[in-house]
Amino acid sequence: SSYLAQDRDDEYFRFFGRIIGKALFESQTIKAHLTQPYYKHILGWPISIEDIEHVNPEYFGNMRRLQEIDDIESLYLDFTTTIEVFGEKQIVPLKPNGEEIDVTKRNLQEYIQLSMKHIMIDRIRYQLSQTLNGIYEVIPEIWLSIFDYRELELLMCGLPMIDVVSWKENTIYLGNYEKKGEKHKVVRWFWEVIEAASPIQRARFLQFCTGSSRVPIQGFGGLQGYDGNVRLFSIQSIDKKDSVFPRAHTCFNRVDLPEYSSRQELVQFMGQTLNIHEDFMNFKGME
Repeated sequence: SSYLAQDRDDEYFRFFGRIIGKALFESQTIKAHLTQPYYKHILGWPISIEDIEHVNPEYFGNMRRLQEIDDIESLYLDFTTTIEVFGEKQIVPLKPNGEEIDVTKRNLQEYIQLSMKHIMIDRIRYQLSQTLNGIYEVIPEIWLSIFDYRELELLMCGLPMIDVVSWKENTIYLGNYEKKGEKHKVVRWFWEVIEAASPIQRARFLQFCTGSSRVPIQGFGGLQGYDGNVRLFSIQSIDKKDSVFPRAHTCFNRVDLPEYSSRQELVQFMGQTLNIHEDFMNFKGME
C-alpha cells in the first residue's frame, strides 16, 4: 500500500520505471505484461470506471449494480472506503468530511468517480509516480504520446505468436452458438476473419477480448481469467437489438458476438469496434 511506503521504496519503483524506459528506448521486449490501466497511466490517458474491471472485477460489479438501485439511500453509504493495513481495517474518506456525507441518487456518480479515483490512482499514487518518473528519465513522455495503450503493450511486450488452430480448439460456444459451434454460419465467418487477419490485427482483437495480447505458454488451453484460474475463450450469441457491435468481457475472456445476417455485416461492425475497419474490409475473401 502507498500508505506504508518505506524510505527506499522510491529507489525500487524508479528503478523499475527505468528498466521499462530502457527497454522502450532500445526496442527490447519485456515478457511481463502490465494491466491495461497501467499502460494508460504511462501515456497520461484518463482512467474510466470500466478500467476497474481489470484490477478488481468484484468492485466493478458492485459499482455497476449501485447504478441500478433506485432507493440508494437505503444502503446507508457515505463518502468513505475501507482499507486493510496489516489485518486492521481503516476508514478512508473519499473527500473532506466524507464520513458525514450520505450517498444519494443525486451524488451517486460523484461517489463512483471518487471510488474509482481511490482504487486506480490515490492508493497507488506514490508507487505510480516513482515508476513513471523512472520511465520518463529514460524516454520522454511526449515520445510515447503517438501510441494508444494497446499499441504500447505491443511495443513493450512484442507481437505474440497466435495459433488460430489452438484458439479455435480451446473456444467454448454459448447461447445460440452452442449447438452448432464452429459450424454456425456466424461463428464460421468470425474464424474466417481471424484466420485472414494479420498478426497485429489478431493481437488487437485478443487484447479486445481478454484485456491483453499475451498468450499463455501452454497455449489457449491455459488462458486465465481475472482470478488466476483457467478460463477458456468463449463466444456468446446476442441479439442485434441488444448491440450491433461485439462486446468484450475481459475478466471472463468472453466476447458477445451478435447474430449477423451476413459476413459483410460482421466485418463492418467487428472492424469498427477495433478501429481498423478499412483493414478488415481488405481481407481476402471478404468481398
